[in-house]
Amino acid sequence: MNTEISQKLGIEFPIFAFTHCRDVVAAVTNAGGIGVLGAIAFTPEQLEVELTWIDEHVGDKPYGVDIVIPAKYEGMDEMDPDKLEAQIRALVPAEHKEFALRILADHHVPELPEEDRRSNGMIGWTAAHAAGLVDVALRHPNVKLVANALGTPPQDVVEKVQGAGLMIGALAGSVKHALHHKAAGLDFIICQGSEGGGHTGDVGSIVLWPEVIDAVAPIPVLAAGGVGSGRQMAAAMALGAQGVWSGTLWLTVEEADIPPKQMETYLAATSRDTVRSRSFTGKPCRMLRNDWTEAWEADNTPDPLPMPLQMMVAIEAVSRGHRYPEQARDVNFNPCGQVIGRATSVRKAKDVVFSMVEEYIEATERLQAGVEV
Repeated sequence: MNTEISQKLGIEFPIFAFTHCRDVVAAVTNAGGIGVLGAIAFTPEQLEVELTWIDEHVGDKPYGVDIVIPAKYEGMDEMDPDKLEAQIRALVPAEHKEFALRILADHHVPELPEEDRRSNGMIGWTAAHAAGLVDVALRHPNVKLVANALGTPPQDVVEKVQGAGLMIGALAGSVKHALHHKAAGLDFIICQGSEGGGHTGDVGSIVLWPEVIDAVAPIPVLAAGGVGSGRQMAAAMALGAQGVWSGTLWLTVEEADIPPKQMETYLAATSRDTVRSRSFTGKPCRMLRNDWTEAWEADNTPDPLPMPLQMMVAIEAVSRGHRYPEQARDVNFNPCGQVIGRATSVRKAKDVVFSMVEEYIEATERLQAGVEV
């Protein structure tokens, strides 16, 4: 398990845990893996608070930050950056807003108190916002990597991160995307198969991983999409990956900041309960199928809008879901991969890490024994 990327980062196990919960970041990091905090929902000020807390709980151990800078979104070339919010809001049809509100009303999801309202659905989805998050991350010495979840990061971001001595990488759902990352000089690539949660392509991991690994060699590749056990980790490493990038696995750990009703939904889900849907973000995103995703797929309803317009439509549902998870249970945004079917109980994050390592060792020893025979 001593790979090139794990040596560079100084971690014991090449297990990368993507999560929106700082407690999970700290727990995985302290267990020998490396936690990566998803920063999309934070303002720079909020991210500063989160990273300061993590610093205080991991000693001198490294961790990472994940940002979102879409390589392309609706109207990005024609708009004035200083008026972005207003210009994009003007592109959202009233029909879509009304339809979204009707879904929430039909499911009796309470409206938000005025003080809980977010101004728009753009937070974290533009280069301008992400730049502030990167600046915060670079002020924390324990942050050793930055990852971009959508597309190749802008060249100025790549240069800034690498100039500060950090590694920078990005997710890829196709060989084409991975080659763009390679051309941009990224330090590592996260190759995510269609089974994964969040934004994915349509090619399965067992096919996509070796294609990307061969195409971008010698750049280190982390395997994502369907990794929820040591056996799956062993399969990824056997195909040439230098580590695994996991997200769904950490939704049901004890440290996860998941409301009880949403946790029940995750624990009850099977591997066949997910769907790739554009109904929340405007891009194909794997999540649990529910009444919201079904409503947007119906023949007599509006089609989801491109990113970031659809997120500006769905932000009301996301915000109400966070505020009222029990009432919004059937329309909540539950991003996760197909491996959610393995998440049947709540465990400590460190126990998940250790069980993955033990199972990985058992799997590799079993393979070795078979070869020797």
